[in-house]
Amino acid sequence: MLQAIICFSFHPYQYLNMVLDEWRIFNEDITTIVQGTRMDEEERAAFLESFTADNKRSLVGFAVLGGVFSEGIDLKGDRLNGVVVVGVGLPQIGFERDLIKKHFAGIGKNGYDYAYVFPGMNKVLQAGGRLIRSEKDTGRIVLIDDRYLLPKYQALLPNNWKNFTLW
Repeated sequence: MLQAIICFSFHPYQYLNMVLDEWRIFNEDITTIVQGTRMDEEERAAFLESFTADNKRSLVGFAVLGGVFSEGIDLKGDRLNGVVVVGVGLPQIGFERDLIKKHFAGIGKNGYDYAYVFPGMNKVLQAGGRLIRSEKDTGRIVLIDDRYLLPKYQALLPNNWKNFTLW
């Protein structure tokens, strides 16, 4: 069966490019498309149109987690049958995140979770949501990061993602 997969990674483009370089060394025979840093509407449409149900070759798309392709797109049916998420999507440390962290810590909550973990996992769930767009859709979600094995992250996953296999 031919595969149509989107691989999402975090730290926009920096980490994506590192993974992409390694991918291309060992998979030069697989059609690979990549989200560009400043794609216009036409380029975004071309990226999505590459995912057709009648592809004759396997296709892998690399995109940024939390970016334009990780939410609000519909690749129903056989257009997409796999999503790979690299990392847990934690936002970069910054002033605004620190304010959120301090606020929730000040009211007795785990500020780090509210500022970083929850927004990051929201990105992960949105990216995984690209795979199943109707009752008839099937596919695999691959989560790559040891943190997904921790109870904190397990508790944030949908129940139908928890029946997993370790590789």
